Amino acid sequence: MGIPEERIERLQALAREATEEGEYDRAREYVRLAGRVAERNRVSLPRSFKRFTCDDCDAYLLPGRNARVRLQDGHVVIRCEHCGSTARYPYETRG
Repeated sequence: MGIPEERIERLQALAREATEEGEYDRAREYVRLAGRVAERNRVSLPRSFKRFTCDDCDAYLLPGRNARVRLQDGHVVIRCEHCGSTARYPYETRG
């Protein structure tokens, strides 16, 4: 793992902590900074990071705190409580 990946991982942890403490603006800055680090170094954000950030308002989403998660036929629906945007992801299959 290179330096950019480690930095993105650390920023994800900081965004999660800030969201748990209710500091949504600080978490949003960490998410934006992680995106810039990934863009500059031509690495992709981890799937877990992409799935739990809002594409519209850059909020870090924690189910039950600021995001609503629902399971539907074949996909997961995540709704951001800040801006109301919805993201749908297929079920992940293991094996």
